[in-house]
This record gives sequence, structure tokens and C-alpha cells, in this order.
Amino acid sequence: MASTPDPRTTTATGADVRVRFCPSPTGLPHVGLIRTVLYNWAYARHNGGKLIFRIEDTDAARDSEESYLQLLEALRWLQIDWDEGVEVGGPHAPYRQSQRHEIYREVLDKLIETGAVYESYSTAEEIDARNEANGRAKQLGYDNYDRYLTEEQKAAFRAEGREPAWRLRVPDEDLTYVDLIRGEVTFPAGSFPDFVLVRAGGVPLYPFVNPVDDALMGITHVIRGEDLMPSTARQLALYRALIDAGITTFVPRFGHMPLVLGETGNKKLSKRDPKADLFLQREKGFIHEGLLNYLALLGWSIAPDRDVFTLDEFVAAFDIADVNPNPARFDQKKAEAINGDHIRMLQPADFAERIVPYLASAGLVAEPPTPEQKALIEASAPLVQERVQLLGEVPGLVGFLFTDSVTYAEDALKSLPENAAEVVVASVSALELIPESEFTAAAVQEALAAALVEGLGLKPRVAYGPLRVALTGRRVSPPLFESIELLGKSETLRRLAAFVDSRG
Repeated sequence: MASTPDPRTTTATGADVRVRFCPSPTGLPHVGLIRTVLYNWAYARHNGGKLIFRIEDTDAARDSEESYLQLLEALRWLQIDWDEGVEVGGPHAPYRQSQRHEIYREVLDKLIETGAVYESYSTAEEIDARNEANGRAKQLGYDNYDRYLTEEQKAAFRAEGREPAWRLRVPDEDLTYVDLIRGEVTFPAGSFPDFVLVRAGGVPLYPFVNPVDDALMGITHVIRGEDLMPSTARQLALYRALIDAGITTFVPRFGHMPLVLGETGNKKLSKRDPKADLFLQREKGFIHEGLLNYLALLGWSIAPDRDVFTLDEFVAAFDIADVNPNPARFDQKKAEAINGDHIRMLQPADFAERIVPYLASAGLVAEPPTPEQKALIEASAPLVQERVQLLGEVPGLVGFLFTDSVTYAEDALKSLPENAAEVVVASVSALELIPESEFTAAAVQEALAAALVEGLGLKPRVAYGPLRVALTGRRVSPPLFESIELLGKSETLRRLAAFVDSRG
């Protein structure tokens, strides 16, 4: 007879939806992890439910407080909020596994009472020896031997000074569930053995504490990566035991998001790949709106012909059932293009404020900026907001406005025509005639066009290229005439004279 999903599976919808984000504090936050919390957050917000943020920090050798603080920093920068959990509290505190050992002991005691778990004394060597003796493949692992130990055998092991591990008595039948993304999935009976919940010495393991926390916290929907899908079989088996022991009353729904692949090949995006480093992407100049928009597209789309949307639009449209189960590929160029679209959607004052840390990091302004620097930032920001895809590009474009010295880039000098000095000298003559009080972009453009385009018969590209290099040191800059206005008459003339002198 075909297996069917457990009838006690939750039917929670709307405000009853409870999802969770439960990372281990190891290493830097990476984009795959952020995609996970983003989908959970969006699902909770779309349904009017709750997101619970807890920390799985039972691995003392790998977990660190520094990583925990980086997780908090990441979510706060991304403006992803949560309803219960670390830092905000809630009815199921504490929300760090390292502080919940007494809770796990109480749950284990209840499972012992119901007979759902049993003492296991087999060592790895003993399991291997039995498999070899029985002609059983070594990789099959544990053979459920201890399930049938007599009381006398258990007493003998205790007399030897052995401490038992505790294993779950896995049901001898198929286990089926309906994945929110992938449809019906069945794990055949016998596809995995009785597994350890608590090690000898009382150390609870992930296959135990993760579902127990979900059960105690009333998690209705477990949305996580495809790589964790094999563990679902063990969780379904444990949930049966938790319901029988009165720990919970329902089995959650599971949904497994597609893998995120690197830009080439078919391998999962490595945590060590620079593109996976959330803070490195922020350092390059991603804004949270742009990065989250792109990460949302790694498995989901709002419409066939649309890639750019606001977070509010994302939440309104998102349903986990619409996620594509096929692997998604991380595309840095597309991510940056979408980020550029979001930069252009910012209000000018907001954009000006967001570029300050990048200008400060480049040593161009103080943090906070002086009143003079702030005024120059606000004036120059509109000149580049339409031109950048990353905030980190801004210092290179406007840096010339915040310094007295110009360094000429090698490629900029190579681009100069032979008559560059003549062009600049003619420009000086034209600009000197503009009164200081009338030194505006429009007046500058009119004077230079008359002197260079009409007077010298030059094409605009040839006419203005030397000026751009002389004033900024670069081939590419913000709009030239507006830049000249911001530099002011005296500084513009000084730089042009210095350039002519440098050309000998």
C-alpha cells in the first residue's frame, strides 16, 4: 500500500504561519544563507505570520561570538526584522541552543518514557565488525543491533563503565511528505537506520535539537536549502515520536529551496567564493534593496519579463509554492545591474547619505563630513547617481572634487590628442572671461563651445577630452560642465594651468 503524508501535518495559514531562521554562528554570513532568511521573512510577512530567529550554537569548536554578532549586523544592514528570537525575546526563550540543554534533557526523558528511544552501546568499530561478519556493506553503517538488547546485556555494558547513546526507534514503514516546492516525496522503509539523538555523555545532536526546537516553538513551515532535504526523513520519524510523547501536536510543512550554483560549472556556490561573502558585496557598494532583489530571483520571479521590484512588491507577490526547484546560478554582473537600478530609485538625499562611508573610506571626507564637504557631496551626488551600479564606484568618479591634487591615470594620458595643450590653453582663455558670479555650468558650456567647437573647429569629444583629463585625471567623470561649476573658477583655472605646465 502506498504511503501517505502524516494526517497530523499542519494546515496553518495566514497569521498562524510560523517560520524560522536558525543559522550556526560559524564564519562570515554568505549570500546563500541570506537567500534562506529572505524567503522565510517574505513568507512570514506575506501571510501575516511570524519569523523566529534562533541560533544553533552547540558546536563549541566551530561556533564563535564574533560570527553571531556578524549575523546580527548582516540582518540589521539588510533591514530584515524578526518577531521572536535572539535580541528581541519571546515566549519560547532562550533562543540559543547552548542555553537550552535542560529543555533537551526533559524532552529526552519523555521519549524514554514512551519507548521511542533506546540505549545504544555499540562503538563504530563494533558496528564495522558486525557488518563485515554479516556480509553487509560497511557504508550501510549501524545495523539496529542495540534495539534488541536485553536488560542483562545492558547491565553488562554498564558494568564495563560504558555510557549509552540514545537512538530513535525509526518506524519500519515508508515516510511520505509533500514538499512545498518539490511535491510528494517518499523515503522507503529501511532507507536509514535508527539514529543517535544524544551521544554518550549526554551531548544532544543536530538531528535531535533542531526538530525539538521547531516543535516547541510551534514552527509550521520549515523552509531551507535543498542540501538539507535528506535529513527530512529523520525529522519526520522524530516528529512522530514527539507527537506521541505530547511534545507537539503537528508535523510542519517542509520546503527545500534550490541550490545556488557558482557562475561556472555545476558546483554549489562555495562559501569561500568572494561572491558569496555578504560583507564583501556590501564593501563593493551593494545597497540592501538591490542585493535582496537579486537574491530573491535565485529561484523565484515576480513576472516573466520583470527583474526589478521593491521589497514591498516582493512580499506582496511571494509564495513559497512558486519557487522553482531547479538550481539557480549566481550572476555577479546581473546582480550589479539590478543594484544600479535600485540606486537610481533612491531619493537624491538618501543616495548622498549612503555614499558618505565610501568617500570616508577612500580618505576623501571626514566621517561625519564637515559642513563644506556635506554641501559638496549633496551637489555632486546627482551627477553620478545615474551612472553607477555600485556605491563603491563613487569615490573614483567624484574624488577629484574633494582634493587639491590631480593624479593623471595612465590610460587617460594615452587617450589625449596631440593638440591637448592647445585645447586647454584655449579653454583657459575662454573661461577667464566668465565673471566669478556667473560661473555656472550653462555659462561654461557656452564659452567652451564657442572657443573649441566653433573657434578651433573641434568635435565635442576631441574638444572636451583634454579638459576632463586635466581637471579629474580620468577619461571618465561626471558631466564635465557641472563638474567645472562645482570646482569653481579659480580651482578650474589652476588645474588647467598645472596640466599645461606638466605637458612641458
